[in-house]
Amino acid sequence: MNKLELQKMAVEVRKNLLIGLHAAKAGHPGGSLSAADIFTYLYFEEMNVDPKNPKWEDRDRFVLSKGHTAPGLYATLALKGFFPVEEMTTLRKLGSRLQGHPCVQYTPGIDMSSGSLGQGISAAVGMALSAKMDGKEYRTYTLLGDGEIQEGQVWEAAMMAGHRKLDNLCVIVDNNNLQIDGAIDTVCSPYPIDKKFEAFNFHVINIDGNDFDQIDAAFKEAKATKGMPTAIICKTIKGKGVSFMENQAGWHGMAPNDEQFAQAMEELEKAGEALCQM
Repeated sequence: MNKLELQKMAVEVRKNLLIGLHAAKAGHPGGSLSAADIFTYLYFEEMNVDPKNPKWEDRDRFVLSKGHTAPGLYATLALKGFFPVEEMTTLRKLGSRLQGHPCVQYTPGIDMSSGSLGQGISAAVGMALSAKMDGKEYRTYTLLGDGEIQEGQVWEAAMMAGHRKLDNLCVIVDNNNLQIDGAIDTVCSPYPIDKKFEAFNFHVINIDGNDFDQIDAAFKEAKATKGMPTAIICKTIKGKGVSFMENQAGWHGMAPNDEQFAQAMEELEKAGEALCQM
């Protein structure tokens, strides 16, 4: 996909994740919206996956370490063709394949059940190490929240990844600067994030995580980096794409009501129309 096509797809990801959240009347819009461009790039440009064969042995792996932003991942998987887009309206409902956090047993395209913050990156390190031991070429990607990296287990996993020189691992941090209780540097500052990963022998790239040119360049650089894992620190806007949700900690874990949903969808429709005219 070219940049314009990716931008259009990211709008569709944002619309569909909000459809799910509105139907569920619960969930996490802020971090799903901030990471929508990253999800879009991973599944429509970067990763080698096959929706017709979700368990393909040589597929690239993705672990959503910040599992509460599952609506963003589900919307992306649906648009990629792993399951019908119409299933987004079943989000968080009893018997649905789309639970509040990713579940590997039920949902096509999910490589790891996640949601206990800090644990996903450990699973991703294990996958990357397994590929090295088995002589496999697939790459492993994991997306962490910037509040999540306050967890100690993240740094245990980073230590192992750096020590084992896992250059088939790409750690992505969604640095929107907000967590459920407010600004991350007020709650428990993880800054400087880049220097911390460098201390664990990572190649580090700092980018605007809502800019597809920068996202594209970063993932190409990560793939070309040998002898060490890569961490891409993505500066993003929480709630990106919906004016009244942007940079508001209150939208970390609250679904839009009918009026808010209508406004959000109208804004995204206009954004999509503007892109179609470019």
